Amino acid sequence: MTDKIIALVDGSIYSESVCHHAAWIAQRSGSPVELIHVLGRREAPQKADLSGAIRLGARSKLMQELADLDAQRAKLVGHRGRAILDDARAIVDQDGVSDITTRLRQGDIVEAISEIEDAARVIVIGKRGEAADFAQGHLGSNLERIVRAAHRPVFVASRAFSPVQSVLVAYDGGRSAMKAVDHIARSPVFAGLSVTVVTVGAETPETRKGLEDARALLKAAGLDAQTRTVPGQPETELGKLVEEEGHGMLVMGAYGHSRIRSLVIGSTTTEMVRSCKVPVVLMR
Repeated sequence: MTDKIIALVDGSIYSESVCHHAAWIAQRSGSPVELIHVLGRREAPQKADLSGAIRLGARSKLMQELADLDAQRAKLVGHRGRAILDDARAIVDQDGVSDITTRLRQGDIVEAISEIEDAARVIVIGKRGEAADFAQGHLGSNLERIVRAAHRPVFVASRAFSPVQSVLVAYDGGRSAMKAVDHIARSPVFAGLSVTVVTVGAETPETRKGLEDARALLKAAGLDAQTRTVPGQPETELGKLVEEEGHGMLVMGAYGHSRIRSLVIGSTTTEMVRSCKVPVVLMR
């Protein structure tokens, strides 16, 4: 299967939204959902020798007790991971998706994704992780690493789920922006949705032609597409358009050839993902 939806769940307050969004994508695309929970290296059993300079007999006994505690902790962490996956499966199942698999992995989350992403249509992740309530102004520590490394679209779920009716596409004419438009045209997920493609900045013959090409491609795919140029800076104007026009999703190229190049690595994408109250889809 080469079009599964990989949904990363960690037990945070964003996990439920990740599940609902993954189910929404699955229902529109007919793709199966694979729920993955990764036990990070920090959750692996501790190897430190805490026994100190204790005489041999007592030291051996203490070492055994520490080893037993390590094993118990590892077992509990595994149980917690499986419980998170069971809860996630129940949510996706209740949303009407029947083709669901779960996978408990150990190690680095980026390495885990790189091993399985070739079979993915999209990777769904929450904006923030388990410390979400304590880090309102910060993105999840793994999000930037995943976007940098992934070769599939990354769907960054908002805190609350709402079915998407209207999509805003940030278009700068760069390679990843063009790829985003092509993806929207080909994907059944966007069928029937209202799509607005916008370039932020000065209008030039080049930007006009790029928008015309994008509109023609989307129209040919049967999508109701509108295009326009908006003056200003991407990191402020895109958020305004999402808010004022009620778009339910923002799609951006992960790398461009203008100010939007700074996505995730710099200001524009970081700000969009941080501040937008709707899902942000990042394309490489």
